[in-house]
Order: sequence, then C-alpha cells, then structure tokens
Amino acid sequence: MNTNNISIDALVTEIAELAGRQRPNMGATMPAIMVAIAGPPGSGKSTIAATIAAMLTERLGPICCPIPMDGFHLDNETLEARGLLSVKGAPETFDRDGFNQLIDDLKADSTQHFPTFDREQDAVIPNGGTIPARTSLLLFEGNYLLFNEPGWVDIAKKWDASIWLDVPEDVLAERLTKRWLDHGMSPADARARAEQNDLPNARRVIKKALPATWTTPN
Repeated sequence: MNTNNISIDALVTEIAELAGRQRPNMGATMPAIMVAIAGPPGSGKSTIAATIAAMLTERLGPICCPIPMDGFHLDNETLEARGLLSVKGAPETFDRDGFNQLIDDLKADSTQHFPTFDREQDAVIPNGGTIPARTSLLLFEGNYLLFNEPGWVDIAKKWDASIWLDVPEDVLAERLTKRWLDHGMSPADARARAEQNDLPNARRVIKKALPATWTTPN
C-alpha cells in the first residue's frame, strides 16, 4: 500500500487497524510492531510521533512508544576528529550500526532502553528512554529511516509500515531558521545555519527517499 496525502486521523486509524490485525497473533514474548516516521529535518517528525502516540493511547490504551533516531548522534569530539562537526545531522554523523543494533534488540525483546538527545546540552543521553511494559507498537522517527543509501537501505527493510512527511522546502527553511533562533542565534546566523547545513541535508533526504506505506503533509 502507498497512500498519499492521508490525514493524521486516517493515519492513526490505519495504524490502529494494523495493530489490531497483528495483536491476536502476538503473545507476551512476540516482537512489537515497528512503524517508522521519516522526513527531512524540520518536517515535524517528533511532533507527529507524539501526536500519533497520544491518539493511539486514547483508542487502544498505552501500547505505543516513540523512539527518536537522534539518540544516535555521534558525539562532538568524534565528529571534530573526523572533520564532520560542521555537517552535524548528515547521515555520516550518526551511529548507524548502533541504531541498527537497537532495532534488532528491540525486535528480540532483549532491551527496554534507548538513548535520547538533549538539544540544550547538544549531547546524547545514554538509556535516556525506556520502553513501558505492555508496549506492542514502536514508533521510530528520524531523517534517515527511509534513506536509499548503503546501510540505511537495510534499516528501511525492517519496518512493518512507514510514514513519509511531505513538507515544501520553503516551509522547512522557515522552521529550521526558527529552530536556531529559539536556541539564541542571531537572525543572520540562524539563516546561515539553516541554509548551509540543514537544507542541504533536507534535499539529500528528499532526493533519496524510499517509498512509504503512507505519505502525509505536515
């Protein structure tokens, strides 16, 4: 299935139906359903993930846990040593192997924890997130979850379903600039950060996007 321009309400209904179809076949030790939310930086992935999780909780109870890929940012010291600090957020600046291992561990129900990212500290918090008991749907969100480049393609094959957030570039530019303004940058520096780093990453994500189960505007 590839449904374009689906509303959030319809999207939640589709995911709830997916969970309902698989629930009867899931025992206590069966792996959770894994749904990916992908899109360029500034597309609103974390906001949509939180919204979907809240709506699913209203319908089905607390079965859903959002998991951000941002917990796999490489630390700034490593990026500086590799000459990548200026392009932080590009696919090369993430611990892809670690993220891949987390997916496998969650699928095997061999861990209940995942790292998170603190934007204020600009640092990863190891074991910053915990999967609640009785969770049967994991809602991953990140830029590169449907990314058609070596290594990332293998990760894209692991999702039970996926969502692509379709956002025009001018809207992304506005949101990304505001993000840096909110972090205390001057208007000129915020625009420069968005134009020199974030938007090139966004264009790369969009150009290399794999087909999703559902596409929704945001």
